[in-house]
Amino acid sequence: MAAGAGSGAQFVDRVVLHVAAGNGGNGCASIHREKFKPLGGPDGANGGRGGDVVLVVDSNTASLLDYHRRPHRKAGNGRPGQGGHRTGADGGDVVLPVPDGTVVKEGEEILADLVGEGTRFVIARGGGGGLGNAALASARRKAPGFALLGEPGEARDVVLELKSVADVALVGFPSAGKSSLIAALSAAKPKIADYPFTTLIPNLGVVRAGDTTFTVADVPGLIEGASEGRGLGLDFLRHIERSSTLAHVLDCATMEPGRDPVSDFEVIERELRAYDRVLGDRPLSDRPRIVVLNKVDVPDGRDLAELVRPEFEARGLRVFEVSAATREGLRELSYAMAAMVEEYRASLPPPEPTRLVIRPEPVAGGADFEIRDVGNNTYLITGAKPVRWLRQTDFANDEAVGYLADRLARLGVEDALAAAGAAAGATVLIGTIDDSIVFDWEPEIAAGGGASGPRGTDRRLG
Repeated sequence: MAAGAGSGAQFVDRVVLHVAAGNGGNGCASIHREKFKPLGGPDGANGGRGGDVVLVVDSNTASLLDYHRRPHRKAGNGRPGQGGHRTGADGGDVVLPVPDGTVVKEGEEILADLVGEGTRFVIARGGGGGLGNAALASARRKAPGFALLGEPGEARDVVLELKSVADVALVGFPSAGKSSLIAALSAAKPKIADYPFTTLIPNLGVVRAGDTTFTVADVPGLIEGASEGRGLGLDFLRHIERSSTLAHVLDCATMEPGRDPVSDFEVIERELRAYDRVLGDRPLSDRPRIVVLNKVDVPDGRDLAELVRPEFEARGLRVFEVSAATREGLRELSYAMAAMVEEYRASLPPPEPTRLVIRPEPVAGGADFEIRDVGNNTYLITGAKPVRWLRQTDFANDEAVGYLADRLARLGVEDALAAAGAAAGATVLIGTIDDSIVFDWEPEIAAGGGASGPRGTDRRLG
């Protein structure tokens, strides 16, 4: 959602971002050669890793506008390894600053909720660099004539949504005086005029009352049907999701025919309850709220405030009569807000130390791979390791293909194929049905080694 374009600036709080991490560089297959030493051993180095795409919360970033204008971001690729044990350079990371309160989604899944200055999230990981033949050498494979390819970096399309981080949200109809109120309570300087919808972006203000400092959000005016997409409400209802306290700001001076503070309050409450259906924990309808009867500096406004006050108090709500213009009642209001914020903060459990434990995702059956019979003597192999090894293999090089076969055999793939009933000449797919490499399985060469050494051995060295 973008707003405020006419003023030369835009506020964007929802974008689709297309990111691609860098690919890993290929490993190098090289043999060291010098005078009187024609076969000095393998000296091909590894390729560099691809760069990551990282989101970082930056307090100097207030909008997602930059990603609305340039939605495609790509990190640098790793450089290939070289002979002489010269490792390829890593690809450069791309660090993207985002506002505090940015939610990262992929489809309906929330990947990250970024709150707090400096919070980081790697949204796309770079591919690993391929091993050079120096790293692949062993006692049985003294001078490999191949290297591994670099892995591709992750690519994904995600949605970034901004949800304002504020303790208190001011809600109410357009022109209820929310912008004037936040300007009087804090140092915020929102646009203020005497016509509806002057507020096109959420404004945040910092308020200090006694020893308590808290933030207040001026949410653009809601109207009936906002939860269904009418007016500007649907775009901005999410900006009050994080607020612990709601303050109904009700206009007591400029009522239109058929409207009054009580009916306005009930309309906004219905919209908040209707919006609850998209929330899980802590629905808006359960949050503490207060009533702010605004514009009591106008004679008719004060009379109306006195008339409706008992109605709200009968519902168990605290009521404050204020004037943003004359600052009447603002001190009492700010201290009441501070007390409610402190009560909420005290109810939160103590923060636990963050421990990041990385575990491989288990595959069905607890193995590193899974074999599925898809019919017609065809078998599909899935699993992170086989698929990754497939991407690293140069199929134009027979030694590299033999090395892949050895890795699969050590993993137990060939034994599992035999146990699954695969016969000689069976078609074996590695990957997915739609994206795979196809092999013809020959079990008679699966016994490995013998006098000829492992598949992929440079037999010139005997």
